[in-house]
Amino acid sequence: MNEGVMSMIYLVAGVLFILSLGGLAHQETARRGNLLGVIGITIAIAVTFFQQQAGSYPMMLGMLTVGGVIGWVLAARVQMTGMPQLVAILHSFVGLAAVLVGVSTYLDAGHVLEGVERSIHYIEIFVGVFIGAVTFTGSVVAFGKLQGIVGSKPLMVPGRHLINLAIVGGSIYLGAQFLSATGHEGLIPLLVMAVIAGVLGVHLVMAIGGADMPVVVSMLNSYSGWAAAATGFMLKNDLLIITGALVGSSGAILSYIMCKAMNRSIVSVIFGGFGTVSASTSGGSQTVAGEIEEISAQDTCDLLLAAKNVVVVPGYGM
Repeated sequence: MNEGVMSMIYLVAGVLFILSLGGLAHQETARRGNLLGVIGITIAIAVTFFQQQAGSYPMMLGMLTVGGVIGWVLAARVQMTGMPQLVAILHSFVGLAAVLVGVSTYLDAGHVLEGVERSIHYIEIFVGVFIGAVTFTGSVVAFGKLQGIVGSKPLMVPGRHLINLAIVGGSIYLGAQFLSATGHEGLIPLLVMAVIAGVLGVHLVMAIGGADMPVVVSMLNSYSGWAAAATGFMLKNDLLIITGALVGSSGAILSYIMCKAMNRSIVSVIFGGFGTVSASTSGGSQTVAGEIEEISAQDTCDLLLAAKNVVVVPGYGM
């Protein structure tokens, strides 16, 4: 396919994604926004499909069929109350894909770069694998907490922030080794970094209480977007960069809005320990201000039947 035509089609798909995001901002236009997103991703998949060599068509068709059937069945079977954990596990796939693409791009023998171009490309790979690994393991833990597989109580490891800093520092050191390696000698630092970044993802999300998982899922959504954008830079794919930036920025903004509404700190979400009881109140008993009025199910029904107006205020959890 002609490169100019391909860029034009990618631009159309990118515009559809932007319109989709705008449509999803309001209930009245949500269906239309969802439809625009489906059209955009269908166009993107079709263009990518026809970019490949003819010999790879059967394998791609097989993967698309298997993946599409699995996604259709899972989405059709999941209850609405199970949507947060479905979203969380889908984010983990994006993170894992970023890790696999980063490693395969590094091992690609046809990618020979020198000088500044090589350094920039390797930084893209390293950052993409790091964000992808954190997103993958963090999303799996978030899924486990929402599904009830993992305990919802936050894991408060002594010196947890120092542990996080040590992992980030170790990743930077491995990044320096990765950039200075020749040939494929940087594979070991890259894989070691992916492992400890995965540990960081687990540690960050385990330190957050289960009741606050919706905010965490939103933040992981942002991480998955930045991982996709990094993958786009690796593959020189403009549409992946646009889509990743849209998902990353919108997820971060949504997380900020949710934290502000819940009187939480966005910084504590990123670094873990979010939603935990402070040290000053953890040792003493909690006192309830005001009087507690009990009401039965029958009284609730009578009040609702007699009410002229009912206001339903949804929370961020299910």
